[in-house]
Amino acid sequence: PWVLAQTLPYLTELFIFSYGFDMEGNLVSPPLDDAPMISASWQADVRPILTLTPLDASGQFNNNLISSVVRNDSYKNNLIQQLLNTLRTKGFAGIDVDFEYIQAADRDLFTAFVRDLADTLHPYGLTVSVALAPKTSAGQPGLLYEGKDYPALGAIADNVFLMTYEWGYKYGPNMAVAPLNMVRRVVDYAVTEIPPEKIHLGIPNYGYDWPLPFERGKTVAVTIGNVEAVQIAIQNNAEIYFDSVSKSPYFNYAKDGIPHEVWFEDVRSIQAKFDL
Repeated sequence: PWVLAQTLPYLTELFIFSYGFDMEGNLVSPPLDDAPMISASWQADVRPILTLTPLDASGQFNNNLISSVVRNDSYKNNLIQQLLNTLRTKGFAGIDVDFEYIQAADRDLFTAFVRDLADTLHPYGLTVSVALAPKTSAGQPGLLYEGKDYPALGAIADNVFLMTYEWGYKYGPNMAVAPLNMVRRVVDYAVTEIPPEKIHLGIPNYGYDWPLPFERGKTVAVTIGNVEAVQIAIQNNAEIYFDSVSKSPYFNYAKDGIPHEVWFEDVRSIQAKFDL
């Protein structure tokens, strides 16, 4: 509640994470009551947004859930109607569709799902946004990218949300979470397919602490806050550097004889993303 109270005055929308669904398109509510967040949003003149994800019981993105719903009109219509009822009953202003790892074979079916969802919600004044994997070209290979049709989804949705982060991630090599040179490549492509005024840029508000040396499949980074990163640097008398290419801060230190590298965000890195 404290973080929410401190943050809401600076927001236009609050994305509440997250609602899920089962194989038959039955909506699954989040474990915690979101009514206080919705109420607080409206009191601060902020639009509360329902975030829809295909997360399974283990908390992982499950593209089988996506396939089941988009390939079956009965399941799809069931999910859309339950979403409409929930949005109106709970007082949401719109929905963000955060589907990841969509199978290439489901690309057009996913687009059709978003179109049907928008056609159902728009008459009630409810908005639809779609989270997009950070593509740099139309034919980019990979499970994360092939199921997202940038121009089609950009035309249907009221807004799109570019997931321009996680280059540096929990199980990946030590590097900036959202290096500006990589983010720029995504934006340069996105504006050729989607009206720029519809594009929202995803900016991370966290960092990672990697033990070194990095070994794929073995090394696991610790997720940390930006203030926490600075505190770690102070505690270890570590100098914070700023990488001129990624426009991101980082530092190194040692703990129990193990070297560590930390990448995070600060006012300089976030300002660089705002400027972009």
